[in-house]
Amino acid sequence: MEFVSNENKSVEISVNGSVYKRHAIKTHFVQVGESYIDVIQKYVSPIYEEGDIISISEKIIALCQKRVVRREEIKVGWLAKFLSKFASHPKTGIGVGEAIKMQYAINKVGAFKCIYAAIASAFTKLFGKRGVFYKIVGQEVSGLDGFYPDVWKEYGDIGIEMPENPKAVCNEIYEKLGIKAMIVDANDLGQELLGYSDVITESEEELLGMIKDNPAGQGKQTTPIILIRKANENQTETNEKELEENEPQGTEKTNNENIEE
Repeated sequence: MEFVSNENKSVEISVNGSVYKRHAIKTHFVQVGESYIDVIQKYVSPIYEEGDIISISEKIIALCQKRVVRREEIKVGWLAKFLSKFASHPKTGIGVGEAIKMQYAINKVGAFKCIYAAIASAFTKLFGKRGVFYKIVGQEVSGLDGFYPDVWKEYGDIGIEMPENPKAVCNEIYEKLGIKAMIVDANDLGQELLGYSDVITESEEELLGMIKDNPAGQGKQTTPIILIRKANENQTETNEKELEENEPQGTEKTNNENIEE
């Protein structure tokens, strides 16, 4: 099987001395209410081998679970409009700087907590510390995606909540398909491990290391599933030796990136 990566992403990555190959699996645009078991069976089962792990975007699991809120369901009040004016605007998408997402936060954790979080965030920003608002209001608020049509117009009028019980989802995938999985909330600025199959023996640090460069991308790649396979050490050594033998005389390798190219 030929491993394919997204643009500006590498197929191989090194984690604690081991090399892993990542294959970006292109899927159809997953819709609300689809079966994640069917999606994984269709795209992963034909290429999965014993020992592989798949990394799944939390977004498609949440969509399959119908974990969505619609714009018309959220009535934006004056407090949300006021607090959102003081929020930052991250490069990875819109946050509570958008009034509708601030209102979602108020609905979830209450007005008092959001006011306290906003004051604490404003104060800590004076000392260069960011992200305090989301730490206070919690993962359910920070994990809300959507209400953002710039990449996918389909997400313009829906908010996508965090998936429900991601560990149980991963265990279900293994029980029904024999596929080891982890569910992640990832972008180019950071990655968070939400759950993984009980049969996985790698540490959480190693699992996050396998996707630390966000191989799924955050644009319109439609590659929400990444197949991860430990590289054959003998094959890796053979490939490196062949590259060395075929390298033109007088050319020095400066780093591993040159070798791979």
